[in-house]
Amino acid sequence: MAVRRDFRLVLSEHSADCSAATVNGWERKTPAGFILAAKIPQIITHQNVLQDCDEDLNHFLETMELMGDKLGPLLLQFGYFNRTVFRSSGDFLARLEPFLAKLPKGYKFAVEIRNKNWLSESFFDLLRAHKVAYALIDQAWMPRPHEIFEKFDPITADLTYIRLLGDRKGIEKQTKIWDKVIVDRSKELMSWVNVCQRTIRRGVSTYVYVNNHYAGFAPATVEQFQKLWKVSQ
Repeated sequence: MAVRRDFRLVLSEHSADCSAATVNGWERKTPAGFILAAKIPQIITHQNVLQDCDEDLNHFLETMELMGDKLGPLLLQFGYFNRTVFRSSGDFLARLEPFLAKLPKGYKFAVEIRNKNWLSESFFDLLRAHKVAYALIDQAWMPRPHEIFEKFDPITADLTYIRLLGDRKGIEKQTKIWDKVIVDRSKELMSWVNVCQRTIRRGVSTYVYVNNHYAGFAPATVEQFQKLWKVSQ
């Protein structure tokens, strides 16, 4: 899994709505050096949207601690909130700030948003103030990485979290069998190789997660990424 000490490329994250027995199983069955990232449960990010969720968060963290030194970044993945949830990005940041302020030390956290209009200096400054990573994603409705770097500095912590997600609806019109590449992502992958080289030069640990929906077969995407990485050295 580990391509280099400060760079990790894996097939997927795990959703962490799970029991202690499940997490113990992950810890036992994975090799030394394995790093597991987990999504913070949707009851926190989608249902309660960061309100009245202290007990849920504490339970989640206590459970994930069973991974020991194999525990990697923990992702707060938010949906595309319409105006019935937040009237503006400012309202979202006002909700996010006190939540981030009380996150316990000793964990690595990342935040993903799905509304490109909410990408702002204020958003990145808030993450940076709390040493929380911004999750860069490759998804149809979000800006390309070079577009984000042209406007902002999206590196907000000592780690970078990248998710290669693709166009789920688009690719599922072509297939729902994930055993081969059906979308050529060579150009996009090269742009992400460049991003990773950029973050590593800054001394930032970089985690890249790949979804089957990105090109059709995540293991092949990982292999192609590794080849592009070697060629670019």
